[in-house]
Amino acid sequence: MASANRIHYSPPWGDASIIGVAGSSGSGKTSLALAIVASLNLPWVVIMSMDSFYKPLTPEQSRVAFRNEFDFDSPEAIDFDVLVDRLRDIKQGKVAEIPVYSFEKHARLEETTTIYSPHVLILEGIFALHDQRVLDLLDLKIFAEADADLCLSRRLVRDVKERGRDIEGCIKQWFSFVKPNFYKYVSPQREIADIIIPRGIENKVAISMVSHQIQKTLSHKSAQHQAELRRLGKIAEDAPLSSNALVLKQTNQVHGIHTLLMNPQTSREDYVFYFDRMVSMLIEKAVDFLPFEPGQVTTPQGNLYMGLKKTAEVSAVVILRGGSAFETGLRRTIPDCRTGRVLIQTNYRTGEPELHYRALPAGISEHGLILLLDPQMSSGGAALMAVRVLVDHGVPEDRIVFVTYLAGRVGVNRVLSVFPEVRVVMARMGDDMENRWVETRYLGC
Repeated sequence: MASANRIHYSPPWGDASIIGVAGSSGSGKTSLALAIVASLNLPWVVIMSMDSFYKPLTPEQSRVAFRNEFDFDSPEAIDFDVLVDRLRDIKQGKVAEIPVYSFEKHARLEETTTIYSPHVLILEGIFALHDQRVLDLLDLKIFAEADADLCLSRRLVRDVKERGRDIEGCIKQWFSFVKPNFYKYVSPQREIADIIIPRGIENKVAISMVSHQIQKTLSHKSAQHQAELRRLGKIAEDAPLSSNALVLKQTNQVHGIHTLLMNPQTSREDYVFYFDRMVSMLIEKAVDFLPFEPGQVTTPQGNLYMGLKKTAEVSAVVILRGGSAFETGLRRTIPDCRTGRVLIQTNYRTGEPELHYRALPAGISEHGLILLLDPQMSSGGAALMAVRVLVDHGVPEDRIVFVTYLAGRVGVNRVLSVFPEVRVVMARMGDDMENRWVETRYLGC
């Protein structure tokens, strides 16, 4: 299928909802955001603090900061350019590398943290509603309001316990910068907020309102994603099988193994043995797509042999839990293969695949071949999501090979209509929407 015929697909995190929570220093913004997340108890709502985006200081500015004379409560202290870039990445479903700022060192650290695939992001900070570029990306604007004396006491406790400051320096900063900047920069944000929440986490009614709004948003996103999958399924039903769908050559040996695997009377020990053998053949077929170059060696008899040497690394990503049935066969074929994991489970109420976890090999975008392992592809929803995760992490489509024992035509076409350069290697074609029995027999549960 040509790239010109590529069909658009947007995962649930492809248009993340962003909520901004602003308020005075010590007003309870972080506690409020945590209370909202706790009330939802869902893995797809993430908090990002604007404190991560303080600008790196020059040596002179650093010396001023250690004397508690640097103004961290002015918008000029925030790197809004980087913040806006990261928010746009998250909004578009991309991987966002978030800086780590040390308040004890008054410096941005070398390492970063990664935010990927939140359906809802809560941005909290004193200037969350200050920059127009940020406001343009927000779906809900909240202002946390608190008494000034309470804010001062909270700031004292936080800065002394968590940031290594002394009380005298904290009070000096409060009256020099925090209090005057509140009236100059922070308080005006109250006027553009959609919701003003006084009393922070004590305001259960307001937290419940926000939680309810987020739940409505998530429900809407889920319905949109299900409709997207149904649309792709309809397209896949009417399309011919892509040339990138490769079925293992059905030799007598392969037919014999199929017979054993599909026979309910086959013992579990024999089933595991022959399934591992089948996986080895599938991996061998997939590795044909690894780039090689000519290489010359001298044989034990002293002759020259013109062979091939691989020119890039191969790695594998297991789609949990079923993909773990492929690992023995993978290790027998490529013992040193680096592996990663993604956990994608189908919601039994909606039939929608959901991404719960990912751990990918380091530098995966530079590898020459990436194998996605799952013993069975039915609707193709989980496979579609797994491929999207790799693409979002910089893996070129044409380096991805989805390896499976059993696949339905509609599921394969659904994946290859969106990602036409991906290859699917399978042992045999099965019925569409066939129950997942392959890993159940292998794992014994």
